[in-house]
Amino acid sequence: MCTTCGCGHQEMSHEEMHRLGIAHGHGKTVDIAVEQDILSENNRIAGQNRNIWNTTGCWAINLVSSPGSGKTTLLESTIKRLGGRDFHKIAVIEGDQHTDNDAGRIRNLGIPAIQINTHNGCHLDARMVSSAFDELAVKDTLLFIENVGNLVCPAMFDLGENLRVVLLSVTEGDDKPLKYPYMFAGADICIINKIDLLPYVDSDVARLKDNALKINPQLCFFEISATRGMGMDEWCEYLLACFERKEEK
Repeated sequence: MCTTCGCGHQEMSHEEMHRLGIAHGHGKTVDIAVEQDILSENNRIAGQNRNIWNTTGCWAINLVSSPGSGKTTLLESTIKRLGGRDFHKIAVIEGDQHTDNDAGRIRNLGIPAIQINTHNGCHLDARMVSSAFDELAVKDTLLFIENVGNLVCPAMFDLGENLRVVLLSVTEGDDKPLKYPYMFAGADICIINKIDLLPYVDSDVARLKDNALKINPQLCFFEISATRGMGMDEWCEYLLACFERKEEK
């Protein structure tokens, strides 16, 4: 069970409900009105994150996708290209249930990276990210937050990011936006990855974009292959422009 959002919650026994003081019926149905916003505390901390990043000159990108879409490979390719342009103001917060494999891949490129292990949690939340950012202790930085691979729960949690980027590989099918509408509705950018595999899969980029735009007409798209380098220059130019606009404010 996710410890924060409660997904996968199993039905409690009658005795457990009594122990926890949870209202319930005895052989009958009871309607309970839930008034409190369970995300209010997360949203409060997300707002603090935004303020801190603004005062420290950072620009934060929340990178979300299903497992295996290529988030870490995209980060590696992005870092190498930006480094080749003498841009070194990069830091990464990595989210995974277990291991520090992805953070290790980023550190091998000479980039500061903090690993967050959520264990039975299916997403990062604003408090986790705040603690990791404190540990990084960076300023004037392009901050990448690689979320846990999941297209459901991360859509609910604002991390204070300046930009939410959903990554989708062509191997996943072009109906993914319709299956997971909340993630695409809350995204600013949709990166379509692994386009070098298009000749070998039954996927149509035009149809994928059309499905995504049905959910979010404001989405901006980048078509890339993080392994082959296709489309990466356009993506990096966009990031640099975002960071430069931030510095002009």
